[in-house]
Amino acid sequence: MNSQRSNLSSTLHSLDGRSYGNYKQIRGRYEFGPVTVFIDRVQVDPFASPSKVRIRINRAEAGFPTDITTEREDRIAASDFLFRVGNSFQRSKNRNAVVLGRQGQEVLERTNVIIDDEGFEARLLVNLPARGRRILGHLAADILTRDVPELAQAMFVHSNLPGADSGDGPDDRSGTDLREHVQLHRDQLELQNHLGEEGLLAFIGNGAILPRRSGDSDMPMDSNAVAFTSPSSLEHTVTLSSGRSLTGMAIPRGVTVIVGGGYHGKSTILRALERGVYPHIAGDGREWVITEPSATSIRAEDGRAVTGDDISPFINNLPSGTDTRAFTTTNASGSTSQAANLVEAVEVGARSLLIDEDTSATNFMIRDERMRALIPADREPITPFVDRIRPLFTRRGVSTVLVAGGSSAFFEVADHVIALDAYVPQEVTEKAHELVGVDPTELEGASPADRDAASPAGPVNSGNESADETGDMFAAPRPRIPTATALRPSSKTKSAKAKGLGQVQFGKAFIDLAAISQLIDPQQTTGIAEALEYMAEIFDDRTSLTEALAEVEDMLDAQGIDGLTGNRDHPGHVSRPRPQEIAAALNRFRGLHLVG
Repeated sequence: MNSQRSNLSSTLHSLDGRSYGNYKQIRGRYEFGPVTVFIDRVQVDPFASPSKVRIRINRAEAGFPTDITTEREDRIAASDFLFRVGNSFQRSKNRNAVVLGRQGQEVLERTNVIIDDEGFEARLLVNLPARGRRILGHLAADILTRDVPELAQAMFVHSNLPGADSGDGPDDRSGTDLREHVQLHRDQLELQNHLGEEGLLAFIGNGAILPRRSGDSDMPMDSNAVAFTSPSSLEHTVTLSSGRSLTGMAIPRGVTVIVGGGYHGKSTILRALERGVYPHIAGDGREWVITEPSATSIRAEDGRAVTGDDISPFINNLPSGTDTRAFTTTNASGSTSQAANLVEAVEVGARSLLIDEDTSATNFMIRDERMRALIPADREPITPFVDRIRPLFTRRGVSTVLVAGGSSAFFEVADHVIALDAYVPQEVTEKAHELVGVDPTELEGASPADRDAASPAGPVNSGNESADETGDMFAAPRPRIPTATALRPSSKTKSAKAKGLGQVQFGKAFIDLAAISQLIDPQQTTGIAEALEYMAEIFDDRTSLTEALAEVEDMLDAQGIDGLTGNRDHPGHVSRPRPQEIAAALNRFRGLHLVG
């Protein structure tokens, strides 16, 4: 038996029955043949956070092909695959004391499994066993000297990997699944790049399964699911460099409205587009639902805090006289919160907005002819989104995909109208334009107010906006510059911490992220908490919010997800969040203060 293995085993056996604090003696590094085990942190009692353990095998011993484990994006995909192999192995052995992390349907950059130039490493959380507060040393020896090294061998020895026909163990096609997983990831990223080159917002491949099993499951519907088929008018075929050819529905940039009866798939397609900013695993059904990476879901969010947002393109001339070019509130209404969500998304670079009528504030979205006639434009501070959606695209280049089930108001401003009938899409743009009497050639840059200035209700853009002034409204906003102490409140004594998927504790404050639908993994929320700590060191009374986000992104691209945690030996389980979600957390922090 390896001497270090024997030493760790004998130490653990000798600790059996002693008080829990004696576990601290095992902290250190141990060799188990090709496997190195690092016990970095030992929990102080059975009810504390689990112990932190790393397992590592060098490249020579692992035997992985370099062509799929060298480039950064390939390493992310390969790490994701090995992460899933490890979880599958643990389930097959019914081992619960060692936690590798939660997996979902998306491929994310994680700290759980890391591939670097030297080798392969997994970061584990291990619940060291006890009876009451007494050490179960014999069981601990089994976990740390048998189970943990076996997990490393299953994950990080290439010849042990499952093949295409095996779920839990080796076969004669070892590693085939890994290569296919990496190639799928490459193809998805290439297709996402193709969207930008072709002026497209999203692509949904024919045959995609968009419905999920239930409202609380992200797994694909396994029976009676209708496979997606593109309308012929929007069908697009792309051949990737791998030789893979894909055909499906291409959604062009501009304004796209999705309509249909209740339960016919409108929101399902929007949810798929929201998740399409992330690569997916094979078998998810949405592998070929690809959305441009900055696309951001927007909704009303009553009660959120807003700090210094320029919401004047949508809300202006308040009876109170409040300046909406730098609007602040601790308790936003539905319309105000949706306006803030929109301008914040555009501020951090969103090129596409995803909006569902069901989760929107009605008075933010539309105002019908009778209401326009009853309430004069100069007495209504809200300019509805329907009057801003086209200049938002033509002046700022921001596209919109909108789900509408109860109003035809957006037909007038839509480049494309797609109707869903029992999950089957049809393009009905021509019919929709005929119904509202719109000539498609009039769409360029025009809002309903521009085209209907002579209506009985009068113009709706506060009664006095020229086209040039509307353009000015969608010029680049004034930078928002947090104060140097914005993320350093005097009451904060501990690091920010995620509380599940939808909340971050920052000092004594709690940041509510429940409405951020593209935040998909609690480890991303942990990443947001780490990002807030990182930005606290950036803000200096001169650096804007967008500049700080760019600095975080540059660091992540250069150093990987470990850079966000200060390159700690064992950073815990963290996934990379998008800048959009990091900004969402900062913008919802009630202690945020801006210079000036």
